[in-house]
Amino acid sequence: MSIFNKFPYIVVEGPIGSGKTTLAKMLADRFPVDYLSEKAEANPFLPKFYQDAQRYALPTQLFFLFQRANQMKDLSQRDMFAKPIVADFFLEKDALFARLNLDDEEYALYHQIYVHLQLNAPKPDLVIYLQTPVEALAARIEERNVHYEQEIPREYLESLAEAYSEFFHHYDASPVLIVNNEKLNILKNPDALDLLIDRISKIKSQREFFNPNFE
Repeated sequence: MSIFNKFPYIVVEGPIGSGKTTLAKMLADRFPVDYLSEKAEANPFLPKFYQDAQRYALPTQLFFLFQRANQMKDLSQRDMFAKPIVADFFLEKDALFARLNLDDEEYALYHQIYVHLQLNAPKPDLVIYLQTPVEALAARIEERNVHYEQEIPREYLESLAEAYSEFFHHYDASPVLIVNNEKLNILKNPDALDLLIDRISKIKSQREFFNPNFE
């Protein structure tokens, strides 16, 4: 039985460099499901944000908010018999980034717009959280060599990793599989994806952990 028979809407989440997009794409390639992408590269403010976070945080955040609002609208209108979905983001993380990157006045404006949009995002059947040490995030960002990502300060990665950990410590709206992502390299190890899929198929409770011990 496919993991998507058990979890028709799976979200993969984690900080930049965690491999969430790579994993979501590989699951979409493995199974007959639709892939919903964050499309971060479509945000024209993102490269500027990594160069000058204080100046470009608000437009970067608002672009993502409106983009995700449109995606969630399309998702909520899908036919109940449509194909399962794997996504590399979910709406709940929007506020995480907003609180991390915006000052109080900007956040108040962001929140006002968020409330005005009256977003009603479908609840994931499973969230896979790729918990990744900062050292691994930095190494993977350097390795994939996207020009503007090389500007990301280590302090920002540390704050982001901490914010994700705090968020998922309290998150209970959907079942969560917390994956120790330090040694689970699905690009370099052909067995890693199969191992993760097998672990997903065995989930029985609301919050579970997966700690693979190989490179």
